[in-house]
Amino acid sequence: MSSHHTWIRPEQAQKPFFVGVDLGGTNVKVGLVDDLGRTLAYRTIPTEPEKGPEDATRRMALAVQETIAQAGLKLQDVARVGLGSPGTMDIPGGYLICPVNLKGWDGYPIRDKLAQYCGLPVSFENDANAAAYGEYWVGSGRAFHSMVLLTLGTGIGCGIIIGDLVIRGENSHGAECGHIIIDCREDAMICSCGQPGHLEAYASATGVIKRTEAALATGRFSSLRHRLAGGEKLSPLLVAEEAEKGDPLCLEIVLETARYLGIGIVTIMHTIDPNCVLLGGAMTFGGRESRLGQQFLARIKQEIDRRAFALLAQRIVLDFASLGGDAGYIGAAGIARLEYHQLCQNQT
Repeated sequence: MSSHHTWIRPEQAQKPFFVGVDLGGTNVKVGLVDDLGRTLAYRTIPTEPEKGPEDATRRMALAVQETIAQAGLKLQDVARVGLGSPGTMDIPGGYLICPVNLKGWDGYPIRDKLAQYCGLPVSFENDANAAAYGEYWVGSGRAFHSMVLLTLGTGIGCGIIIGDLVIRGENSHGAECGHIIIDCREDAMICSCGQPGHLEAYASATGVIKRTEAALATGRFSSLRHRLAGGEKLSPLLVAEEAEKGDPLCLEIVLETARYLGIGIVTIMHTIDPNCVLLGGAMTFGGRESRLGQQFLARIKQEIDRRAFALLAQRIVLDFASLGGDAGYIGAAGIARLEYHQLCQNQT
């Protein structure tokens, strides 16, 4: 069962229905939602990318059909499917271009193949944009006209929604805000994309680990040393746990991460001027339920107040995302819903 979203029975639902598919490098999440974004059924399957895109797409299509049947519905009861996929991609063309987490899937026409195998029209979107749309539709961004979602994990994903417009860009590379430059020094940290000084290099989970390793290498004391000596692997979660216990180095790493994010967010604010910026993903240091998460958010806001235009700093809403791992499939379904209603309006 998906963990963050309320489930309803078919008799409680509002038609039409949509299926969202959140394709990841490890797992595929499939959820059936109604016209108000409420979940009726959900399942997850392994991606097994090494078997190739054709095998995975056939299994995704089967999972779509099984999820519909799980809710006691028929294929014809569903208006459209939404597919959120990791990039890079050609969104209008419906195909993948050298996706980092899906080796060997280059050039695969995944949108049309999924439509062919599951028997329903498919809308195609970047996974970060899909998650952002989920938060905009029924999550922490639902009260706002415009919002930015930053997903903090191994890298930094981003989605930007303005009204019902998803910012995709001319080359399907819009909203790649993890690659905003925050450090222009010659010796800046190198991002996973190979370029120096990007936000992702400093404020992703990968960046947190590298900065922590560098600090430990200088000989600084930290309770982390005891845990690492015991065989545990360095991770942002480990850093967060020791920061919660009061370890000065770990708290410094968390708050330094917040400072870097604040710098990046100011650039986004000065470019987009959104109502709100949300933080999601696996690395939110406990989120709003945690004292450390609250400190993390407050430090980001402090950097925004210091660097942004005063009016924007005063009005921006900074918060944590609320849909968790469900945001991707809900948002993919929401984008399918958006395209469905637009097509219906165009036909009238």
